[in-house]
Amino acid sequence: MAGIDEDLEFYPLNIAVLTISDTRDARTDTSGGLLSERAQSAGHAVVQRAIVKDEIDAIRAKIDDWVSDPGIDIVLSTGGTGFSPRDVTPEAVLPRLDRVMDGFSIVFHQASLKTVGVSTLQSRAFAGQAGKTFVFCVPGSTGACRDAWEHILAFELDSRFRPCSLVGQIERYRGMCP
Repeated sequence: MAGIDEDLEFYPLNIAVLTISDTRDARTDTSGGLLSERAQSAGHAVVQRAIVKDEIDAIRAKIDDWVSDPGIDIVLSTGGTGFSPRDVTPEAVLPRLDRVMDGFSIVFHQASLKTVGVSTLQSRAFAGQAGKTFVFCVPGSTGACRDAWEHILAFELDSRFRPCSLVGQIERYRGMCP
């Protein structure tokens, strides 16, 4: 049965949190704050946190910087995944991914459907791998970040989750996670 096996060892990840917004700042960034708080509460290290404007070049520069940093395992981004003209996160990040994690979008929409109904169709949430770094891009609402963390990320980023978690695919933990 799927779940956390408390008998297994927890391996912490180094996580960077990126907020993509034209309007948020460090004081008003509740979505990035929620992802950072949840990651830290789970035992992970939030090693970087930043806010960039909804501009392709700014998003790519930060993603490229973090993906090239061997001290970052996971990038969590929030914002820019909708359909407003300024929402360009997929256009900025998808070309940077070597592999797309198709199932993330599907599971995110299933979880989101329970909280926002068919409004979940307006999200272009996605995830994938760029080099050795996993990148998750979720909507900018605090509720969407909560859904992503509570229903997906809390499990996929926990080495104790069975039958398997993403942690076993992180190079420094490969072979250590059953």
